[in-house]
Amino acid sequence: MATKYVFVTGGVVSGLGKGISSASLAALIEGHGYSVTMLKIDPYVNVDPGTMSPFQHGEVFVTDDGAETDLDLGHYERFTTASMGKINNFTTGKIYASVIEKERRGDYLGKTVQVIPHITDEIKANIRAVGGDVDLVIVEIGGTVGDIESLPFLEAIRQFRSDAGRGNVLNIHLTLVPYIKGSDELKTKPTQHSVKELLQIGIQPDILLARVDRPLPQDLRDKIALFCNVESRAVIPAQDADTIYEVPLKLAAEGLDEIVLEMLGLPRGQKDVSRWREVVDAIRSARDEVSIGIVGKYVDLADSYKSLNEALGHGGLANGVKVNLVFIDSESLEGSGYPELLFEVDAILVPGGFGKRGIEGMIRAIEFARGRKIPYFGICLGLQTAMIEFARNVCGLAGAHSTEFVAQPPYKVIYKMRELVGVDQMGGTMRLGKYPCRLKPGSLAWKTYGADEVWERHRHRYEVNPEYVPLFEEKGLMVSGKSPDRMFVEVVELPGHPWFLACQFHPEFKSRPYAPHPIFRSFIAAAIEYRKRRVVTEAEEPAELVAKAPVVEESAVQA
Repeated sequence: MATKYVFVTGGVVSGLGKGISSASLAALIEGHGYSVTMLKIDPYVNVDPGTMSPFQHGEVFVTDDGAETDLDLGHYERFTTASMGKINNFTTGKIYASVIEKERRGDYLGKTVQVIPHITDEIKANIRAVGGDVDLVIVEIGGTVGDIESLPFLEAIRQFRSDAGRGNVLNIHLTLVPYIKGSDELKTKPTQHSVKELLQIGIQPDILLARVDRPLPQDLRDKIALFCNVESRAVIPAQDADTIYEVPLKLAAEGLDEIVLEMLGLPRGQKDVSRWREVVDAIRSARDEVSIGIVGKYVDLADSYKSLNEALGHGGLANGVKVNLVFIDSESLEGSGYPELLFEVDAILVPGGFGKRGIEGMIRAIEFARGRKIPYFGICLGLQTAMIEFARNVCGLAGAHSTEFVAQPPYKVIYKMRELVGVDQMGGTMRLGKYPCRLKPGSLAWKTYGADEVWERHRHRYEVNPEYVPLFEEKGLMVSGKSPDRMFVEVVELPGHPWFLACQFHPEFKSRPYAPHPIFRSFIAAAIEYRKRRVVTEAEEPAELVAKAPVVEESAVQA
C-alpha cells in the first residue's frame, strides 16, 4: 500500500493548536491499527531552533538521534507511539542550506537555481523521506496561511498532491471561528477569507477544523461548507478542552478520523480510544493536589518548559493527584530573604537553561530545599547549580562556580566538556541525544528506574569536573549515575535527604501521559509525603513560626 499523506495548515491567527490537532489525529489513526509518523515544517530561516531564545520559540525538544527540534515534536511523541528524529522537523534555513550546498557542488549542472523547482523539489524530497514504510504521514505546516515565508512550502504541498495522486493526499485547514461578544454570535468570515487565501495558492482543503470556544451550530457548519466548498460533515468543530489529552476524544466524537480514513481510501478498523479515556478519567478523578515550585530563567513563558510541565502532570496522574505548577523567577531569589511562594510549595525543581542570569537565585533555592528537607529535583542546569551549591556551602569551596558563568573561578566544579574546548560555534555543538547511564545499585535512582542501565536524552556543553567528585562523596553526596566510560557524572543524590536528586539529562522528553517517567512518578510521590508532613507541622505550630523556621545546618545533612 502506498503511503498516504495529510497536510495540516493554519489560518487567521497563529497559536490555534495545529500541533495538538495533528497529534490527536495521529493518535486516532493509530487507534484504528495503522502506523503513523509526523513531520513539522517551520518557515523560519534558522537551520533549527537550537540557538533561539525560549522566549521566542518556546522549548527546544531533543530527539533520540540528537536533533534540536520544535516543541510540537514533543506533542507528537506524547500522543503517539512514534519516535521522532532529525528527519521529522525541517526549516526554511535547512532547505536553503541544502540547496545552496548542492549548487556549490555543481549538482544543478549550471542551471539557474530558483524557488520553483529547486526549493520546492527539496521540500518534497524531505517530505517523502519521512514516509518510509508507514501507512500515514501527517505533515504540519508552521505559521499562518498568508505569511510570505510559508509560500514555498504551500506551493510544494500543492505540487505534492499531483505527484502522489489525489487519493493519497488530504488537506486539512485549521481556522478560527471567533465569538463576538457585542453581537453575541460566532463569525465565519475569517474562515472564509483564510480558505480564500489557500484557494489562491491552488490548495482546496478537504476538511476544515473550526477552532471555537463554544458549540458550533449546524447552520454555521452548513454556511462554512457552502462558502468554502467542502462537505458539511467535513467542517469539524475543534472546541476548547479542559485538557489537551481530551482533544482526541472530542475529535473522535465528531468523526474526524473516520472521514480521514474514508477520503484516503483506508478501511476503518476497530477504533480504540480507551487509552485517552483512561487518561482523561484519571485527570478528572484527582482529588488531592501538590504544588511544585519551578525556579527557572524563562518562567514568563510556560511553553519554555512545555515537556517538563507535561511530565510533572504525568507524575501526578501516576499518583492520583493534581499538580499545580508555581513558576518562580530565579532572579527574584537573588536578594535577601525568600519569596513567600517558596514556603508554600511541596517540592522544588530547577530546570535546564543557559547563561548567567538568575544563577545565584537557583543556587539559593537549592540551598533552601537541601536545608529544609524539601524534595528537590534538578535537571541539566539544575544538576550543575546543585553541584555549585554543595561545593560552596557543604565543602567550603567559596567562590566555586561554572566556567560558563565565570571564566576563571577559584574552583571550577563545572567546566566545558573536554571535547568542546576550542569550539566556539553555538549551533549543534552540544552533547545531544540519547546516551547510556549506569546506575549505582541501591541508590534512589536505581530503585526509581528498577534498572542497572538507562538511556536518556541530553542537551548540554558543560559537565561536572571529576576532580571534585571524591570531595563531594566524602562530604555526603552520592554520584549514583555515570556514563559507562565513567567520564560523565549523570545523576547525583543526597542519601540523608528525603528526596534530593539531580540529573544531567532531560527525562521530561520521554514521559507520556499513559506511561509517566519513573523519576517524575517518584518526585511527585515525595512531594505528596512532604505536603502531609507540612500540613501536620502547620497544624501544630503558629504560621509565623513555621515561615521563620531556621534552615537545617549542613552538618546535619552530611550526617
